[in-house]
Amino acid sequence: YGDEAVGCDISSINCKLSPVKTEKYSLGSLEMSLRTTLEEARRAGPAGTARASPWLQDWYAAQALGELVRYRDVAKKRLDGHAGDVAKIILSRAARSARLTSHFDLDFPRTPVREPYHCHKHKRECRPVQVAEKFLVRYTSDTVRRLRAYAPVRTSRRVDVLHADSRYIDLGVRPSGVITSPPYPGLIDYHEQHRYAYELLRLEDKRSQEIGAAEAGTSKLAIRRYVDDMVAVFKQTGEQLAAASPVVIVVNDSRLLYPEILERSGLEVDRRHTRHVNRRTGRRAGEFFEEVIVCRVGG
Repeated sequence: YGDEAVGCDISSINCKLSPVKTEKYSLGSLEMSLRTTLEEARRAGPAGTARASPWLQDWYAAQALGELVRYRDVAKKRLDGHAGDVAKIILSRAARSARLTSHFDLDFPRTPVREPYHCHKHKRECRPVQVAEKFLVRYTSDTVRRLRAYAPVRTSRRVDVLHADSRYIDLGVRPSGVITSPPYPGLIDYHEQHRYAYELLRLEDKRSQEIGAAEAGTSKLAIRRYVDDMVAVFKQTGEQLAAASPVVIVVNDSRLLYPEILERSGLEVDRRHTRHVNRRTGRRAGEFFEEVIVCRVGG
């Protein structure tokens, strides 16, 4: 608590989100600016979508996409600095909910849903979302509420976020420890999972540098590449830590890859904890456990 921190991620949207969570704001001014932007976008009505990317046109109803594009354009014109960054996160959250997908499958939808469907979440027939304005309103209020709740416990310590590849990154500081939750091999394409944000905000896409991306699969070659990549990450990080610094790794190592990864990385296991994950979203059923591995950098 109260420590300075530096984070590194290959995902542009994650690097947009983290500073918004930790920045210091004049909350009254911020809320007024966001609500004025919301009202101006509402009065302007949906924007034309002819210049939107084919992916956006495929995954959104015309009205919903028009409302998202209009909000984006109004926010870009009216807001800058930290307020503009907050608006981008509000837009991203609204875009996630406004896609043409079922209510119970927001995490990994495969194809757009355009017809009524039986909803496993609401236990009735539901229809695909046609509008986005209600989500922009909801997430404006929710985002301001979250920032207000965090403000009393926020410290003035410095927080830096680096959009970079952790296999090669020079942190520029000498941290006293690391906390990380690495990707799992062949499970999630993180850039594709947040494609709506990349498309709407025109963010830099570095998916080719993702470690363990689902697109790479789980062949023997892909698994070996994942192990080598994670070794590179921990070696690069460990070289920038003082001896005996803690490295806390949260991972579900179902393939038992981490004994080799830690040994090759020069990390010595101090202790392990098992964590029950019981707050999952979507329809992913079954028990899920993660292991918290506390390691030390070798002397």
